[in-house]
Parts: sequence; C-alpha cells; structure tokens
Amino acid sequence: MQTFRAFRIVNQDGKISGSVVDAALDELSAGDVVIKASYSSVNYKDALAATGTGKILRRFPLIGGIDVAGVVASSSDSRFRQGDQVLVTGYDLGVAQDGGYAGYVRVPAEWVVRLPESLTPFESMALGTAGFTAGLSVVRLERNGLRPARGSVVVTGSTGGVGSIAVAALARLGYHVTAITGKDDARDYLQQLGAREVLTRATLEMGTRPLEKAQWAGAVDAVGGEMLAWLTRTTDSWGGIASTGLTGGFELHTTVMPFILRGVSLIGIDSVACPMETRSEVWRRLATDMKPPALHAIATEIPLEGLHDAFATLLAGKARGRFVVNVEA
Repeated sequence: MQTFRAFRIVNQDGKISGSVVDAALDELSAGDVVIKASYSSVNYKDALAATGTGKILRRFPLIGGIDVAGVVASSSDSRFRQGDQVLVTGYDLGVAQDGGYAGYVRVPAEWVVRLPESLTPFESMALGTAGFTAGLSVVRLERNGLRPARGSVVVTGSTGGVGSIAVAALARLGYHVTAITGKDDARDYLQQLGAREVLTRATLEMGTRPLEKAQWAGAVDAVGGEMLAWLTRTTDSWGGIASTGLTGGFELHTTVMPFILRGVSLIGIDSVACPMETRSEVWRRLATDMKPPALHAIATEIPLEGLHDAFATLLAGKARGRFVVNVEA
C-alpha cells in the first residue's frame, strides 16, 4: 500500500496535538477528486486547530491544513481530469475533512477551484485562505463603491497574513493605503508592500465620541474589538469596513450613529462558505490585477516538520507575512 507523509491531529484524553505520520489514500475522507498536493499554508485557524487553542476540529483524528494546491491525481467528476492544476481553500477542509498537510488530499468536486494560469501552486498558497480573505474583502468593498479616488483605505493587523496581502493588493490597485500595526519594527516591511502611511496602535487616539473625525474611505480589519469599534467611528460617509478577524476580541461596542448618519457599511467576510461564483472571481483577481508583486517576499517556505514552530509564532502574534508548507519536502 502506497503511503505518504501527513500532519495528523489527535485528541488523547482531551489533549490535542499533531505530528507527522505515514498515511494511506484509503484512510482519507471521502470525495470525488484526489489531489496530489504540492503546497499548503499556515493560517491562524490552523494554529488554533492543531494546538487545541480553539475548538476548530469537528472530529479526530484529522489531517490538518485548511488550504491545498496541487494536481488532480484522479477524479470521478467530469469537471476535472488527471493533471489539472487546482486549489482548495475553506469549506470543511482541515476542519471535518482531512486537510492539506499531506501528500494526497481527497475532497468533494464542489470545493475545487482551477488554478488560474498566472498563479503557480506556490503563489496560490502564499496567498491561501489569508490571501483569499484579503481579496474577498477588496472585492466586497468595491461592490460597496470603494474606488481609489475616494480616499485612504486603512488596513489593521497589517503584518499578518490577511493584512500583508490586503496592503499589497490595495496598493497594486492604486489605493492610498494606511497600515496599522502593533509592531514598531514593521515600517520598512509595510512600506515595501506598498503602504503610504504606517501607524502604530500605541499612538492612536481613538476617542470616545459616537462619531470621530472621518478619515477612511474604506477599511480591512483583522483585529475586531476596540479597533473595529474605532473604525466605525472614523470611516467616512458611505465607506465600508470589511471585518475579517478577531485577534483583538470578538465583542463590538459601538452605536448606530456611523450607520445612520454616515451610511457606513460593516461587511462581514466569510471565506469558508463563500459562493463558488464569487470565489472564482476573487481568485481570478488575485492572479491578475490584485496580485501582490512580491509574493515570495511575503512568504516563508517550511516543511511539515516546521509546522509546530509556525503555529507557535502565529499564536504569539509574532508572524510576519505567510508560511507556505512544502508537503513534498
């Protein structure tokens, strides 16, 4: 029986942990398409799942990894043929379905996206769920009326996966990007991505009024909590805020004033169950006009054995950019 390496997560007497093991194809979750994987990536959600810090996984044991890119090894669905380059992000991958940290991955055909011609498998995972979330945020803000001429767009949590790619993608589209970070040494990194201004969280004067000075035509927020509340008070008339994360807390204390006096839109970004029509559009945009010009500078490649260190880095809030997992290394 052919085996391949995989990072499998187990729950032993309430203690959740993961390790690299040998796995076989007939052990994988059921599906229509078998993908010979080349790359996966590390997202905050992966770190929560693999360490038990968050209640993410719905069954054990399970191979982790909510992203994967590779080539179709076999398919019982006529939409995909052997040799097709594909990727999968979201849905139940790495949550209830064996995920991308493995040499082979088997998934339902409805989850599979053809890899755009102008993206390599490595680049698609340098983007991964974080990049898709950033791209989806931009697309939905544009649908809300955001255009470069309307003014500055602010990105919070800007050195993280979502934030880094949001800064780079927005800059590529010609937006004036203001990056907010908690890292004092991140200025050069963010300016290289395209940020025109870099603000540190410690220097922000957030105020307490229901409406503060309007500063932003739009926002991509990965922080939540107090930061998101401040953005509702400082976003300009008819601006939009794409809410993508909660590293700063899940509670939101604000008023209706920004919404009824400035017409601010709070846009929830769900990358997991995004409709396929929009999902395909976002990946097309990420491969063309939104593609960050220096994806390799954002990404650090690691083997499966490097996952534990990557998880620790993310959970400690020390990550910069993206970790790409070479599952063949």
